[in-house]
Amino acid sequence: MAPSTALAPAPADAATLLGALIELDAPYSPPATGGLTDADLLHRQRLLAEVERRVTAASAALAAEVRHRSRPDLGHAGLAQRLGDRTPERLVQRMTGATKARATSLVRVGSLLPSAPPAPDRAPWLADVAAAVAAGTLSLDAAEAIRAGLGTPTEEVPSDALALAASALVAVAAGLTVEALAVRAREERLALDLALVIEREAALRERRSLTLHRQADGMTRLTALLDPESAATVTAVFDGITSPRRGGPRFVDPDEAARADLTQDLRTTEQLALDAFVQLVHLGALTGPNALVGGRGPVVQVLVTDHDLRARAGLGFIEGQTEPVSIATVERHICESGVVPVHFDTDGQVVNVGREDRLFRGRQRTGLGVRDGGCRWGECDRPPSWCEAHHIDHWARDGGRTDIEAGILLCRHHHLLLHNNGWEIEREKASYWLIPPPEIDPQQRRIPMPVKSAAARRAMATAAAIQRPTVE
Repeated sequence: MAPSTALAPAPADAATLLGALIELDAPYSPPATGGLTDADLLHRQRLLAEVERRVTAASAALAAEVRHRSRPDLGHAGLAQRLGDRTPERLVQRMTGATKARATSLVRVGSLLPSAPPAPDRAPWLADVAAAVAAGTLSLDAAEAIRAGLGTPTEEVPSDALALAASALVAVAAGLTVEALAVRAREERLALDLALVIEREAALRERRSLTLHRQADGMTRLTALLDPESAATVTAVFDGITSPRRGGPRFVDPDEAARADLTQDLRTTEQLALDAFVQLVHLGALTGPNALVGGRGPVVQVLVTDHDLRARAGLGFIEGQTEPVSIATVERHICESGVVPVHFDTDGQVVNVGREDRLFRGRQRTGLGVRDGGCRWGECDRPPSWCEAHHIDHWARDGGRTDIEAGILLCRHHHLLLHNNGWEIEREKASYWLIPPPEIDPQQRRIPMPVKSAAARRAMATAAAIQRPTVE
C-alpha cells in the first residue's frame, strides 16, 4: 500500500540525518534503526523517499543538460563525444553507476522538466507529469510508467486527450504502486484508442503457446503462455480448486469460518493445482461442467458497460485480467453464456439491492466483485473469489444494513488485520478510505482504497463523459 504523501513533523534528529547524507567527504554508514519507534521508523522511510524524489528530479535536470550539450549538431565537440561516450545516456550511466534503463529514464524525463533546455521531442501533453517530478511529488519510475502507458499522440488520440489522461494519473499516483500505475496508464490509452484494443487482443492471442519438455531427472516441465481470455478460463478453474474462500465474497461468522477451513491435505497449493490440471486433462470431454473439481464449472465474468454494449462500440473487461477486450469478444461470451446485468450509478456505485439479512448473497456478491475487482486494501492482488465482504457499518455497533455500498471486498489476511488491529474504513459516495489506528499513524491520515475493477472505472468515466456539458 502506498503511504500518504503528507509528512508528520520531522523528528529532532532529522537535520542530523540529512546532514550526514550530504557530507560526502566524511565517512558514512546507514544509521542504526533498532532503537527507533514504529512511528519514527515509518517517518524516516517517508522522509527519505521524499528526499530521493527530489534528488532524482535534480539528477534528471542535470541529465537533460548533458543531453543538450551532447546534441547531434555539435558532432565530436559535444560533451558525450568529447568524453568518449557515443550517447548522452551512456555518459549519464557511467557517471551515476545506474543501469542503462535508469540512465535513459533520467535523460528522457529530465528533458520534460520546465527548466530543461529546448528539445525536439519534448512532450507538452506530459506537462503535469513533469511538474510533479520537478516538485518532488512524483517519482521517476512513476513518471516513466505514465509516459510509456499513454504513448504518443495520433490522429485518433490527440495530445489534448493525452494531457487530460496524464493529469488524472498524476492525481491518483500517490495511492498506487508503480506497477499499478503502469496498468492504469495503459487502460487510459486503450480507452482512448479502441482500434488499439482489437490490435492488442489479436497480438496477445497470437503469442499463446504450450510446450512440454522432458528433463533428465524424469520430470516434465510444462510451460504455457496464455492470452487474457484463455487465462481467465484457467484461472477460474484453479481458483475454484485452491481458493480458501469458495463460493464468492461474503460475511463470515465462526460457524461459517469452521466450514470454510480446508481439509487436512498435505499437498501444497501448487501440487493441488497440478493434480487438478492432470485430472481435467484426463477426464476431458467425459466430464460435464457440473462435475468439475470443487463442484462447479469455470465461471468467466466478462464486464462491459450497458452504454458500450448497446452502441456495439467501446471495450469490455475479463474479470481478473488487466487487458481490455473488444466488443466482439464480449458479444461472443454473451452468446455463449447470457447476460447478468449489474448497474452502476453516476458515482460508480453498484445500484443497491440491499437486504436486511446480515450476509451478502447472490446478486450482491456479484455486484461487489464487479465493483471492487478484488481486495481493496492497497495493492493487494487477491481476486474476488479469494475475498470476504467486510461490513463498513458494523452490524452490531452501527446497526449497519447489508447494502452493497456498505460492503467492501477484503482478502482474509487484510480482513483479519482490519478487525484485529483497529483499522477503520470510511466511505464518501463511491470512494473508500482506510484509516490507520493511532499507533500506526497518530494523525490517522486517510489512505485511498483503489478500485481494482477496470469495468467500474470505465462505467464511471462513461457516465462522466455523458453528463459533461457540451461547450459550444
